[in-house]
Amino acid sequence: MLQTELFSKTLREAPSEEISVNAKLLIRAGFIDKLMSGVYTILPLGLKVLKNIENIIRREMENLGASEIFMPTLAPKENWEKTGRWNSMDDLYKIADSSGREFSLNPTHEEIVTPLAKKIIDSYRDLPKSVFQFQNKFRMELRSKSGILRTREFMMKDLYSFHLLESDLDSFYEKVVSAYEKIFQTVGLGDITHLTFASGGSFSKYSHEFQTISEAGEDTIYICKKCGVAVNKEIKEETPNCLKCGASDFREEKSVEVGNIFKLKNKFSDAFDFSVKGEGGKEKEILMGCYGIGLGRLMGTIVETHYDEKGIIWPSSVAPFPAHLLSLGETDSISIYKNLKSSGVEILFDDRDLSAGEKFADADLLGLPYRLVVSPKTGDKIEVKKREEDRTELLSIGKVISLLSSSI
Repeated sequence: MLQTELFSKTLREAPSEEISVNAKLLIRAGFIDKLMSGVYTILPLGLKVLKNIENIIRREMENLGASEIFMPTLAPKENWEKTGRWNSMDDLYKIADSSGREFSLNPTHEEIVTPLAKKIIDSYRDLPKSVFQFQNKFRMELRSKSGILRTREFMMKDLYSFHLLESDLDSFYEKVVSAYEKIFQTVGLGDITHLTFASGGSFSKYSHEFQTISEAGEDTIYICKKCGVAVNKEIKEETPNCLKCGASDFREEKSVEVGNIFKLKNKFSDAFDFSVKGEGGKEKEILMGCYGIGLGRLMGTIVETHYDEKGIIWPSSVAPFPAHLLSLGETDSISIYKNLKSSGVEILFDDRDLSAGEKFADADLLGLPYRLVVSPKTGDKIEVKKREEDRTELLSIGKVISLLSSSI
C-alpha cells in the first residue's frame, strides 16, 4: 500500500490528555482516533491489526468445532428482565424508541443466544453445540482513562457452549483453555499471560481469567512460582496454596485481563425454560459456558508490552504489514515495490515527499516488523533492519521476498 493513499497521519506528539501508553502510541501512529472518552475510531492500520487478531481467534474457535454467527447489538428489555439483569447491571446502556419501548445496547449476549439456541436445539441428540461471534459491545464505563484497554464501545469475541452433561461442559471448558493459550502465544503474549483463578460468583465456585503482566494493568494477581498458575486479588485470602499444584510461594504482579471464561451451568437456561429430553425421556436443563476475548483490549495490551522510546514494536503475527519500504533520494523504488507486491508480499511503501529523518521516525513509530530502505547508497540491494534490532544488512530483492514470505 502506498503511504500517500493511506487514510491516516502521524503526529509529532501524543495528545496531552492521554495517560496510557497504548493511547499515546496508537493515536500518534495513526492507528486509532479518539472521538470522546472511551470511544475510538479504528483507522486503516488499526483495523488491519484487529483483523489479524480476529483471524487468529477465529481459527482456534473453528478448531473447537464452534459455528460463527452474528447477533444483534439491540435487544428487548423483556429478555433482560427474564434473567433479572435489567436492573442489576450498573453498566447496561438502556434506550427507548418513540413508542416508549425499551431496549439494551448489549454488553454481552447470554440474553440473546440462549433463546436462540432454544429454537435450534430440540433434543439431546443435538448436543453439544457451540457458537461464537465478533460483535461490538457497549458498557457504561465511567473510568475510561486507559486508552483502548477500557472503553464504552468495544469489539469482543464471545463463544457460548451448550451441554447436556456436566462432564461434557468440563471437557469443552478445558479445550477452550488450551485454545486461549494458543491465541495468546500467537499474538506475542504467551510468556506473560497467566491462567488466573477468579470467583465464579453465582455461576460456580471459580471462573478463570487470562491475565497479562503489565504496568498498565488495573488488576493484581498472585502467580505461583512453581507452575505459573495465578489467583486474582479478590480470592487470594481464601487460597494460601496454589489451586493447581499446591505450592505456597507466589509473586505479586500488576496485570491486564485479556480473556475470561465461565461455567454458566443452568443460570440462563433456567431463566428461558431451556431444556431437552435426555435418553431416558427425562427432561434435563441445558448447561452452558461462555468465553470472551476483547479484541481492542488485546491490541492495546500488545502495544503496552511491545514498545520502546521510538514507538510500537508489532509482533509479526498481528502487524498490519510485514515491512515498511522507505525510498530515500533518486531511486527506482516503485519497481521494487511492484516486484514485492507481485510476489504476494503486501508492504507499506512510504512514497511521501519527506526528509529521511521524518521517514525513519515514522517507521519506528508505526513499528512494522521490518524496515526496508532503498537509496543511491544501497545500489541494487535493499537495506533490511528488524524493528527491535540495530543491525542492518544488504539483501537482494529475491532474499527480501523469501524473508518476508516466511514471516507472514
